[in-house]
Amino acid sequence: MKLISATANQHKYKEMQQILSGKIELLPRPPEIPEIIEDAPDLQGNAHLKAQGIMEATGKPAIADDTGLEVEALNGEPGVLSARYAGPHAGPEDNIKKLLCELSDVPMVQRGARFRTVIVVLWPDETFITAQGIVSGKIALSPAGTLGFGYDSIFLPSEIPGKTFGEISDSEKNQISHRGRALKQIANLLLSTR
Repeated sequence: MKLISATANQHKYKEMQQILSGKIELLPRPPEIPEIIEDAPDLQGNAHLKAQGIMEATGKPAIADDTGLEVEALNGEPGVLSARYAGPHAGPEDNIKKLLCELSDVPMVQRGARFRTVIVVLWPDETFITAQGIVSGKIALSPAGTLGFGYDSIFLPSEIPGKTFGEISDSEKNQISHRGRALKQIANLLLSTR
């Protein structure tokens, strides 16, 4: 089975390829497709918008995800705005800096957070399937590690105490990550129904 990825983020595309390897062939997003506006109020809506945009542009089945970092002390923020937390043109370092600033007076015991990914696979006949993956943990006091991307250097997953996603290998991360869990569910659904 072949699916066209909606992501233009090469880090995310590589991660998705690694997780789906041997199960589903993931094709890159065609570079000529313009940016898709993500203005839905939730992760599910944004994932659907992205899948719809790619499917309509290519006429082929598309896979899209949207991911949010939900911090308990911030009432679930940045959530759906995670990629644009510090502004519409902000980069990962800007987002991390803003988040750590917001949490500067919050003790470690109250820095609970979770990454949540919603994935949508959409076919040209408008049928779709969806899955969700969650990993819980805490927000570190400062960045650690150079691996991964996005907020990885400040997220301490519960399953690997004392290490951020930025300090563990891709294969370790893919075993427990939000995206890994959602993609494994999607792969199982695809292989059992199509």
